[in-house]
Amino acid sequence: MKEIDYYEILEVNRNCTSSEIKKAYRKLAMKYHPDRNPNNKEAEERFKLLAEAYEVLRDDQKRAIYDRYGKAGLEGNGMGGGFSSQNMDDIMDIFNSMFGGSFGGGRGQRRQSNQKYNLDLEITLPLKFNEAVFGCEKKIDIRYKVPCDDCQGTGAENGKLDTCDYCNGQGQVVMRQGFMSFAQTCPKCHGEGQRVSSKCSACSGRGYHEEPDTITLNIPAGVDTGTRLRAQGYGNQAKSGYRGDLYIIFNVEEDEHFIRDGSNVYIEVPVFFTQAVLGETITIPSLDGELELELKRGTKDKEQFVFKGEGIADIHGGGKGKLIAQVKIIYPKHLNDEQKELLRKLQESFGIESTPHTSTFENVFEKVKGWFKK
Repeated sequence: MKEIDYYEILEVNRNCTSSEIKKAYRKLAMKYHPDRNPNNKEAEERFKLLAEAYEVLRDDQKRAIYDRYGKAGLEGNGMGGGFSSQNMDDIMDIFNSMFGGSFGGGRGQRRQSNQKYNLDLEITLPLKFNEAVFGCEKKIDIRYKVPCDDCQGTGAENGKLDTCDYCNGQGQVVMRQGFMSFAQTCPKCHGEGQRVSSKCSACSGRGYHEEPDTITLNIPAGVDTGTRLRAQGYGNQAKSGYRGDLYIIFNVEEDEHFIRDGSNVYIEVPVFFTQAVLGETITIPSLDGELELELKRGTKDKEQFVFKGEGIADIHGGGKGKLIAQVKIIYPKHLNDEQKELLRKLQESFGIESTPHTSTFENVFEKVKGWFKK
């Protein structure tokens, strides 16, 4: 039987680096993890082989022996089977990053013991373009969670909880994949170690009810779509009476004329072709008034004129950005006979300059004719 190649299992070449090995293992372990492939024996076997290959190739000493002697060399040196504590820590670190381990807590994830909900609350708030640019004051209505008094926030009738019979109150169960073992949150009690046998009639087993609240927000100038604002103490309420934080995520409407790019703002300026040819000073709108735009003679289509300090305030205190006015040259859509005649006379008045294609293509025409001479 042909020996399985660890490099082939991880889909890397023999000259790959340690970081490439780890990256390959992370990618394939996510793909073939049993939780993502229930009742799939082939995926389960592939997952075991991936773990075995990674255990060897991530260790420089084992990898050197394997490269020289193969699997037999590892067994001969007392290195076959099992995981070292260092390697297990590394593998568990990968699992936690892939499948949402219990280490650390992100924004909006604070939760106290036996709490049915997160204390931090997150909402999306729409803003008009000008409200985001200049800042504003907003009153918003929210609803936040408060623990049910009848069941003390447990969701159980009279607050009576039973020990979870799936994890025996541990809150975790040990899962085994071949020769690997790692702990996972109990799927039945969700890590609480206790379960509800009879739901609270006052809250239908939710463990909480909702209360209305109105808060006033002072929104700073320069916020944009995706900007987060934290309102401390306006989140959900814990059993102790402590309230988490409210996070507001803004969704800013687009404007019909101004186009935002961070702290810079663009505006398209329609210019008639004669204005572009002759040059002219025109008045254009800015975010807080008007600006004078001096068109040069021969201004080109899509040419940009920059006004520093006329953009949007940087929310981090970096001053205002730029207003960029981009020219869009407009040509007449319809011409009457008199206008056509005037344009012909204007063109003729420029002489040879009005037909630049003639001198440019003269030699090209001769060259192309020569290609077909026999």
